[in-house]
Amino acid sequence: MRKIVAGLFMSLDGVVEAPETWHFPYFNDEMGQIVGDQMAASDAMLLGRRTYQEFAAFWPSQGDDVPMANEINGVRKLVASTTLDSVEWQNSELIQGDVPEDLRRRKAGDGKDISITGSPTLVRSLLDAGVLDELRLLVHPIVVGHGKKLFGADGAQVPLRLVSSRTLETGVQYVIYAPPEA
Repeated sequence: MRKIVAGLFMSLDGVVEAPETWHFPYFNDEMGQIVGDQMAASDAMLLGRRTYQEFAAFWPSQGDDVPMANEINGVRKLVASTTLDSVEWQNSELIQGDVPEDLRRRKAGDGKDISITGSPTLVRSLLDAGVLDELRLLVHPIVVGHGKKLFGADGAQVPLRLVSSRTLETGVQYVIYAPPEA
């Protein structure tokens, strides 16, 4: 059975938005290996509408010389959206309707993991729906002070079980959580 795995860059104060503005001073080969391993373990990338649009505006124009461009452009992309009518980026498929139910069916099928990059609204909704199997966070030792957080102020508790944790050379904490029943 496949797993749905979310990998997010997060600041110490919980911000996951716009990591390109605060993340890169902490990126090194060790973190690159973690990101690469997650990509290698999946055969599909699940994206929310906003992340899809940002990625589709950037990645298709990147050449072979840009790290990860071939992998990101070539992988199957599943796009969860209630507002898009179509997706144009190569290997993209639009998921409409009941996204958690669609993903439950896909999880039961053959294949590698389905990986989520970014898309915090989607990650939270899948966590709440009991569809997300692992939450992999690279928690950076920086307080960003503003931006979208993975967990909002709705007050809902989400119990999780620590699967593993490790401190990277840069001080980034790599933690993997799963739902208690997983």
